[in-house]
Parts: sequence; C-alpha cells; structure tokens
Amino acid sequence: MKSVKIELLSNEEIEQRGIRDWPIWTKEESKFPWHYDQNEQCLILEGEIIVRSGDEECTITAGDFVTFAQGFDCEWQIVTAVKKHYSFG
Repeated sequence: MKSVKIELLSNEEIEQRGIRDWPIWTKEESKFPWHYDQNEQCLILEGEIIVRSGDEECTITAGDFVTFAQGFDCEWQIVTAVKKHYSFG
C-alpha cells in the first residue's frame, strides 16, 4: 500500500528517535473511516488493525512502526484493542 509504510525498528532505533516519549492513543475494537490531514508515525504497542483503502488492505500488529502519508483516506478496522505511540507532522 503506497500511502502506508510498515517497518520493524530495533530497540536502539526506538530509543534514538525518542518514540517512547510520544503520546499514547488507545482504542477498543471498532471500525471507522479516517483521513490523514498530515503525516503520522506510530509504534503499535498492542493490538491488531486492518487498514483498507479501495481494493487494498494491510494488517498492522504489535511491534510495527507505521508511517501514514498526508492525504491518505482509509478505513480502520481494529480487530483487537490498540495501544500506540504516535506523532503527527
């Protein structure tokens, strides 16, 4: 999916980027549309999400570091409750 980049970061990379100091967002199992009006980076701490856009979908799980591109329209399906660190900009 072009507007979603999923990476696995080492603990060293997470520390260097200061990700553990980012705010935390949590959400229960649900489904909702979402539009990214700016870039978002997040580290998934818990849960599983299916992100759909058009005919494409990807699954995001705990441990994934995800970048969503500005302007991206999608639907989030939270399969199991999510907890993530996030940063916009």
